[in-house]
Amino acid sequence: MTRMVFCKRFKKELPGLESSPLPGPAGEEIFENVSKQAWEEWQKLQIMLINEKHLNLREKESRKYINSQRALYLEGLPTDRAEGFVPEEEI
Repeated sequence: MTRMVFCKRFKKELPGLESSPLPGPAGEEIFENVSKQAWEEWQKLQIMLINEKHLNLREKESRKYINSQRALYLEGLPTDRAEGFVPEEEI
């Protein structure tokens, strides 16, 4: 049976993740309060931000930036976008 969570991004009950996506308290928070759909969408946005903004995740500031964007996204708040980026569904 699929584990359901009340997703803080979409504000409704949705299938949850199968395991914690990150170690520690942040991962547990995501596991308990974020749907699989929201996490998968975040992963796509994260990849786009890393690539388009040329982030190096070995650098503390880049990790700090990505973590802040993840928090905003999962709360349903506006996040940064790459300059000139147009989602496929809008093309």
